[in-house]
Amino acid sequence: MTDTMILNDNHKIPTLGLGTWMIDNDRVAQVVKDAIELGYRHIDTAQAYNNEKGVGVGIKESGITRESLFVTTKIAAEHKDYESATKSIDQSLEALGLDYIDLMIIHSPQPWKEWRETDKHFDQGNLEAWRALEDAQKSGKMKSIGVSNFLEKDLENILKNGHVKPAVNQILAHIGNTPFDLIDYCQSKGIQVEAYSPIAHGQALKSDGIQKMAEKYGVSVAQLCIQYLLQLNLIVLPKASSKEHLQSNLDFDFVISDEDMSILKSLMFDDYGEFSNFPVFSGK
Repeated sequence: MTDTMILNDNHKIPTLGLGTWMIDNDRVAQVVKDAIELGYRHIDTAQAYNNEKGVGVGIKESGITRESLFVTTKIAAEHKDYESATKSIDQSLEALGLDYIDLMIIHSPQPWKEWRETDKHFDQGNLEAWRALEDAQKSGKMKSIGVSNFLEKDLENILKNGHVKPAVNQILAHIGNTPFDLIDYCQSKGIQVEAYSPIAHGQALKSDGIQKMAEKYGVSVAQLCIQYLLQLNLIVLPKASSKEHLQSNLDFDFVISDEDMSILKSLMFDDYGEFSNFPVFSGK
């Protein structure tokens, strides 16, 4: 699958990417090499994943030309001032071993320890981090800039007070937990939505409703989950580490009917089991 979309800054982005969260630095290089060999052209990492160096090694050893690949990384959620955000951008470039980054985004509107705290506001800190991204984009260190986990109020702060519109908002979205209002808002503003954890960090595999729908189409649960999001015009970032799963997430061709899309949209679940202690899966 080599489909692409055009971001609001006119840069192309592949609609399917490789998510690398929780793939250790010493393993991720081989995963990235395998993914590129299979046809992936979009790799997503982050400072917080502690695997940028390994991702960079995988890219280099793959032998692919730089311009053939779309690489995303993220400013750590804790960087809410211009100086530390700027420093972290240079550190990411060094760790990845790249001359430029295709897309860099603010990982969260709040530091993780203060996720979705309503009595604390980081509007100014987000603007400082955003200014660092804007300046880095001007200097050619990155092509596109965006955000992650931003709600409507967080986006309004950037749209009102920043100089560059975010190209993307990368959010948690999957069958059973699809934030339609936020997606509609982003799309109305020309901000492309990216979906991380499209298989609900594995929890979708336990859903009887999703399993039965996948069987109807003769596909895996993961393939159904990815296609559902693609049909919502989202960019999808499934994580996989084995060659078998990498290939499976990339190699399918089917369309979910409108009727079945309506059924999938109506499913609701937000129990992430042992992973509920992670802020993004906490339900806040």
